[in-house]
Amino acid sequence: MENLETIRILAVDDHEMTTLGYKYILEGSEFENFQVRVEIAKSYEIGKQKIEFSSRSLRYDIILLDIQLFPPQSKDPRTGVDLGILARQLVPKSKLVFMSSYSDNYRINNIFKTVDPEGYMVKSEIDEQSLRTMVETVLFRPPYYTAGALAAVRRRMSSDIVLDDQDLKILYHLSLGVNTRDIAPLIASTNTTVEARKRQLKAIFGVKNGNDLALMEEARKRGFL
Repeated sequence: MENLETIRILAVDDHEMTTLGYKYILEGSEFENFQVRVEIAKSYEIGKQKIEFSSRSLRYDIILLDIQLFPPQSKDPRTGVDLGILARQLVPKSKLVFMSSYSDNYRINNIFKTVDPEGYMVKSEIDEQSLRTMVETVLFRPPYYTAGALAAVRRRMSSDIVLDDQDLKILYHLSLGVNTRDIAPLIASTNTTVEARKRQLKAIFGVKNGNDLALMEEARKRGFL
C-alpha cells in the first residue's frame, strides 16, 4: 500500500453520517492501482474553505457534493451547486460528482447546464459497489450516473422541444404547486408575462385547452420536470 498513488476525495454533506459512510466504504475498498483518502465537510463554509485551500495546495481528485447544504427553515440560499461552480473556477481539474436525494429532471438537467459535473448519483441508488465504480469511472472514463440520473438525461435528450430558462422556471414552480400569480416575483418577471408564457407552453406541449395539470403531465413525459 505504501507505493500506491493516493486519490484525494472531499465529501461535502450537511449530514455527517452520510460523509462518514462514504469515507468508511471508500477507504476500506481495494482498488487496483491506487488507494483513497476521504476528507469530509459538513457545511457550506467548511467545504468552501477546503476547496479554496486545495487550489493553493494539493487539489482534490474528486469532490462529492450534496445539493441541499442547509435545512429548509434556515432560508440560506447557498447550495452544493454554488460550491460546484466555485470548484470549477478554483480547481478545474478536480472531478465533481453530485450525491443527492433529488432525482427530478429539472434539477438534474439544470446542474448539468451550470456545472457540467463528471457524475451524479441519486442517494437512494447508492451502495458500496456503485461508490467504488463511481470513483474508478470518474477518474478514468467519466461520466458516471446512477439509473435515476441517467433516465433524466435521456428523457431530456429525446425531446425536440427547446425551452429557455424562464420557461423552465415557470414549469418548475408550477410543478411545486405555486400559484401562477406568485411565480412572477420568483423569476423576476411580471404576471402578464408569466400568463403569456404559460399559454405558449400549453400550445408547445399540445395541451392548449388543458389545465395546468395537463401541462405538467406532458412536460414530465418529455423530460422537462
